Amino acid sequence: MTLPTPPSAPLVPPQPSPPPLPPSPVQFPLGWLLEHASAAIKYRAITDVAKLVAPGDKVSSLPFTHRPALTLAIQQGADGTWNHSMLTVPSSRSEHFEGVGTINAVRRLLEYGWDRDTPPVAHARRVLFRLLAEDDDPDYLFEFGGKAGVDEDVARRGRAVLREAAAAALAQAGYEGDPRLRGAAKRILERVNGFLKSPLAQKPFVRVGNQHVLAPEAAPPSLYALELFAHMPLFRIENFEAMDRIYQHLSQPLPRQEAVQLCGKKVISQPHLMLGDMLANRNAVDADVVWAIVWLELMARLGFLRRNENWSRLLDRFLEDRDAGGVWHPHKGMGTARSTNPFVWAMYSLEETQAGDERWTDMTFRLGLIARLSGRPIELV
Repeated sequence: MTLPTPPSAPLVPPQPSPPPLPPSPVQFPLGWLLEHASAAIKYRAITDVAKLVAPGDKVSSLPFTHRPALTLAIQQGADGTWNHSMLTVPSSRSEHFEGVGTINAVRRLLEYGWDRDTPPVAHARRVLFRLLAEDDDPDYLFEFGGKAGVDEDVARRGRAVLREAAAAALAQAGYEGDPRLRGAAKRILERVNGFLKSPLAQKPFVRVGNQHVLAPEAAPPSLYALELFAHMPLFRIENFEAMDRIYQHLSQPLPRQEAVQLCGKKVISQPHLMLGDMLANRNAVDADVVWAIVWLELMARLGFLRRNENWSRLLDRFLEDRDAGGVWHPHKGMGTARSTNPFVWAMYSLEETQAGDERWTDMTFRLGLIARLSGRPIELV
């Protein structure tokens, strides 16, 4: 005797997962900054974080009242360069930007709130665009040249570094639509993307004597290339697959080997090459708080920060170090945040002095800017 089959239960469609909660707003102490910050930070806080006025408003005169910016501007040479160099930074004992290079000077003026049409930046434009040209003119090696002559492989490396750094400065100045810059960005991205797609990216080091160094053909993204792409949002959209590959590269653990590379027969330090996650843990943050903030801002501009859980947690930790009014203070102690990393010079510190509450204005502003760039709502207080 066959038993009747019980009726099957009706199929219930799976319930859709609830939408993710919107990011919590970040308090930004605009009133406190307007009271305590320098003119340059006031301007950037109003325009870049609070978004209260558009550039061109009467507020735009603020950057030109900042004495350090004026001091830096008048030191430009007649040829449009500063000190006939490009990437040098003033010594820690320098008081008036002595020895600063052109690319760093231009980027610093842009950080002060000056735009590409201001005379010093416009005057430097010719030499920066000239550096994008892929030629062998020894006059455009600047500090990578030298009087004693340069090995061709070393010279080629110097030209590549200057080309990427100049492109980054021009992108920050707002020249994304210029075909010369777009052409340079395309060539730079093709080289980086080609490396990241190759088997060499998995094992980029070769043994030279008793040392492991990057192979001559290894081309990981440099800090300058990342800054270039960070200020070219349309270019990133057009090349989203390559950008995703760069994100995956920057998310991987740092190798134990240092960034040194075989250039011809010489092993040369390449500190500007990014080999992985520069902020893998809190120890890396505590070792150089300023560099950590610069890295988080760069990742936010690239659209990478919100994708990375660890970087997002580190940003939240910085935000937790603010007081009830939204002003940042060090996680430990009350000393001013400092860094010996030359790559942060163009951005920090924008204040003229750091004797009182000025100690906290740079970092407070940057945290608000990173929050804005990463898509967090801004609540003015």
